[in-house]
Amino acid sequence: MQKINISILDALTLGDDIDFSLFRAIANVTVYGMTAPQAVTEHIGNSEVIIVNKVKLYKDNLEKSKNLKLICVTATGYDNIDIEYCKSQGIAVCNVCGYSSDSVSQITAAMALSLVNNLPYFDDFVKSGQYTASGKQNRVEPVFHEVGTMTWGIVGLGAIGRKTAQTAKALGFNVIAYKRTPDADFECVPLDELCRRSDVISIHLPLTDSTRHIIDKEKIRSMKNTAIVINVARGAVVDEEALAEAVLNGDIGGIGIDVYTEEPMSADSPYNMLKSMKNVILTPHTAWGAYEARVRCMNEIAENIRSFYRGEIRNRVDV
Repeated sequence: MQKINISILDALTLGDDIDFSLFRAIANVTVYGMTAPQAVTEHIGNSEVIIVNKVKLYKDNLEKSKNLKLICVTATGYDNIDIEYCKSQGIAVCNVCGYSSDSVSQITAAMALSLVNNLPYFDDFVKSGQYTASGKQNRVEPVFHEVGTMTWGIVGLGAIGRKTAQTAKALGFNVIAYKRTPDADFECVPLDELCRRSDVISIHLPLTDSTRHIIDKEKIRSMKNTAIVINVARGAVVDEEALAEAVLNGDIGGIGIDVYTEEPMSADSPYNMLKSMKNVILTPHTAWGAYEARVRCMNEIAENIRSFYRGEIRNRVDV
């Protein structure tokens, strides 16, 4: 394959430990640590292929990129790209599926177990010196329960949701799921029922018009006051303000949040008022990023590029 020009627009989001030499073997590669909105057109330049993670790509910053043939997203979700515009201009768009299922399910399970077992409370009790000062050999408050008595609701049974469901089941949880089409491996229920029944609810949906705020104030109001909600999907699939208020008011048991409507988390995010709460875990869009998952993602991107130039359709989201 003849060498092409590739621009990587936000390499810093992929980690400092990622080696881009596999792309240099097939292309002339220009690497940008980050790309500000006003610099997108300049950084694309004359490249035929661009590799992006979080950069937003729309008509306004794509229309001058006349050489652009392929956009490779280093993620499964592609809500940051105007797919209809790309279709109209004959620009192919590829994503990567399944590369981060183990990584995301691992972080999801870690959040769930930490919150269900009240580990932040107990950790603080020791580190603050309260344990030493108490004169008591142990502490079992706040109360925690065995996971075998609990139900974990999985919202979305794609690759990540399914892996998380399998993990939850292996840990001993009763697992139910919300999925538009039935699944023989798990008990599938309507979303309203899942919200009412579940002790842990984790969300694994792409962001679309139909999933935006799918977990809204009404759904949150129907949850148990001990329910743990974990969002590792996209920030806007939940009503962030309603969720934050529910935690603050004690209407639900706690939250684990890895994704935000605006990233990085904005100064006016409703989650800011929860930072001191021990039943709240906030992580910086980390769940996808185990080292092995990131390497796997880069290998998939390289194969997407090779396949495109062989005239094959692989991981295309524009067709």
